[in-house]
Amino acid sequence: MTHTSFTLHASDGRARSGTIDTPRGEIRTPAFMPVGTAATVKAMLPENVRATGADILLGNTYHLMLRPTAERIDQLGGLHDFMNWQRPILTDSGGFQVMSLASLRKLTEEGVAFKSHIDGSKHMLSPERSMEIQWLLGSDIVMCFDECPALPADRDRIAASMELSMRWAARSKEAFGDRPGHMLFGIQQGGLEQDLRAQSAEALREIGFDGYAVGGLAVGEGQEAMFGCLDYAPEQLPTDRPRYLMGVGKPDDIVGAVARGIDMMDCVLPSRSGAPVRCSPVTVC
Repeated sequence: MTHTSFTLHASDGRARSGTIDTPRGEIRTPAFMPVGTAATVKAMLPENVRATGADILLGNTYHLMLRPTAERIDQLGGLHDFMNWQRPILTDSGGFQVMSLASLRKLTEEGVAFKSHIDGSKHMLSPERSMEIQWLLGSDIVMCFDECPALPADRDRIAASMELSMRWAARSKEAFGDRPGHMLFGIQQGGLEQDLRAQSAEALREIGFDGYAVGGLAVGEGQEAMFGCLDYAPEQLPTDRPRYLMGVGKPDDIVGAVARGIDMMDCVLPSRSGAPVRCSPVTVC
């Protein structure tokens, strides 16, 4: 199979179950994606991650582009071989990490110029470069490049950021091109402003994506505010495409998101909070 597709199987209220079929395997939704920031899920072997029921992992464009670099991973056979995970991989665009650098970056219409937190080297991340990096990594699900402002923020700041993200989304789509077997997701922005979310959703639908993410949440707002946004934001997106809530992973957040129509989630919380169990010969693990 060289194509990808999303099939809805059942619903209960706004909660949905389905499958995303990819050349590297089926992703059952709702799906939680463990985060392998630097091509590994901390403290776990790939086969152990799979044993938890995970169908897909997430890799981080920002960290991988800096070390060991996307070009080196490509030369070594791509991210799947590099991390010994032959099932689907979603890569984020790098936008969130770059935006969090604050004093180390400069934002323009072209993209974001920034200094590496590792060695201070200078880099430029644009929609076109983000697509190139994710293609070199061999990602199955690619995220368009966007800006993610921290909340709370004033309406003018959120509106300007959303409009920039939509221009970058169009450039991401053009740079991504036609790549059978791979999916490109657009990212809805607009903070906690319902009308700005609607404008963002409309712009993304006009561009056309294989899936859609609700972005710009889990960045400083409380759970009540996040759920309030999720009461309308997913419904503004196409129903026949997967809906991905970025950066959410507390158990009650996951349940609440699924109940509001979200199909995919990711978070570093499980691997950051978990600790490997030390087993002795007489310990049953």
